[in-house]
Amino acid sequence: MRPGDTPSNDWPLHGGEAAPLLARFGLPVDTPLRDVSANLNPLGPPAWLPEWLAERAADLGRYPDPDYAAARAAIAAREGVAAERVRLTNGGAEAIYLAAALHAGRPAAIVEPGFAEYRRACTAYGLPVRSLPLAAPDFALDFALDFSLDPEALVAGLGEAEVLFMGRPNNPTATLVPRPVMERLLELTAERGCTLVVDEAFIDFVDDTERLTPWLERFEHLVLLRSLTKWFTLPGLRLGYLLAAPDRVAAAGAFQPAWSVNQLAADLVAPLLADRDFNERTRAWLAAERPAMQAALGALGLRVVPSRANFFLVRHPAGGEATARLLPALLRRGWLARHTQGFAGLDGGWLRLALRTVEENRALCQALAEAMAEVSRGGTP
Repeated sequence: MRPGDTPSNDWPLHGGEAAPLLARFGLPVDTPLRDVSANLNPLGPPAWLPEWLAERAADLGRYPDPDYAAARAAIAAREGVAAERVRLTNGGAEAIYLAAALHAGRPAAIVEPGFAEYRRACTAYGLPVRSLPLAAPDFALDFALDFSLDPEALVAGLGEAEVLFMGRPNNPTATLVPRPVMERLLELTAERGCTLVVDEAFIDFVDDTERLTPWLERFEHLVLLRSLTKWFTLPGLRLGYLLAAPDRVAAAGAFQPAWSVNQLAADLVAPLLADRDFNERTRAWLAAERPAMQAALGALGLRVVPSRANFFLVRHPAGGEATARLLPALLRRGWLARHTQGFAGLDGGWLRLALRTVEENRALCQALAEAMAEVSRGGTP
C-alpha cells in the first residue's frame, strides 16, 4: 500500500494499470489491451529520441549538474521568465510534492474531482485537506455546467486553508477554467494570503495564450506545475518543473533530494523544447482529431464533457451505474479505459478516455457502441 491510499480501495490509483482491473473482472492477466487510460500524446516520443539516448549512454557515468543550469535556462527561455523562477523536477509528481512540502503541517484545500497525487502529497507532509467540489454537469438541463468554478464561492469555502491545489486543464474533467475566472481567483486568494498551486500538466494541449506564466510576477502567491511527460510521451523518463517566485523556488530546494533528476533527462530538456516539428505535428493532430472524437462520442449517445485537453470524461446516458458497467465491457473487447472510482464526486460513474490516433479512435468508438449495446441488454461484469 502506498502513502495516502485508502485501505479499502483496491482500485488502481492511476491510469495504465491493467492487472488489477483484469483480476477484478476475472479476465486473464495476459489479455491484449489497447490503453486509453493514460493521457499521452500518441505521436510521441519524438523519432530522434532513441538515437539521442544511445549516443549519450556514457553520460550515465557522471553526476548531473546539481543546479540543472542548462535545463532551467531552456525552460526559462521557453516560458519567458528568469531561471531563478524555475525548478527542474523528477516528473510533474515531484513538483506536486514540493509544492505541498512548502506548506507542511498547515491546512490545504483541493478543487475536486482532481488528480489523486494532490491529496497524497498533502497527506505525506501532514496537510489536513478540505475538498472544494466543482459544479457537476446537470444533463437534465439544456446546458451543462461542465464542472465550472465560481471563484467567490470557492474562496468562501477555503476555511483556514493556506494553500489551494487545482488542475488547469483539470484531470479528470478535461475542463479549463477561463482566464478571467482565474484572474479573479488569484485576486481573492491573494487577499486571503492563500497560495494557489495550479497544475498545468496538460497546458501544452491548449493554445499558448492560456498559459498563466505571464502572471507569475503580478501574483507572487501563484505556483505553476508543469510536466513534459504528456506532450512528449515520456512517462518512463521523468521530467517536470515548478514555476514560482524565486524565494519559493529556493525554498522548495530544501525538500528536493540531490540529483533527483537523472543526467539524461536533464540534458534532454533543451532539445525537446526546441523540436518545433514535433510540436507542429501534434497541434495539427489535436486540432483535427479532438473535435472529431468529441462529436463521435456524442453520436454514440454518451454524455461528453467538452474537452480542452487530450482526453474525454464521458457518462452513459442511463447514469453512473450503466457507465460503471461499460468498464468491464470494454476490457472484454480489448480496451483499457480509466475508471473514476478514486475521483471525489465521480465515484465510478464516469469513464475517462484518452485521445489516440485516427484509427485507434475509430476502433474505440466501435468497441464503445458494442459495449453500450451489451449494457442496454443487461450485461453484467
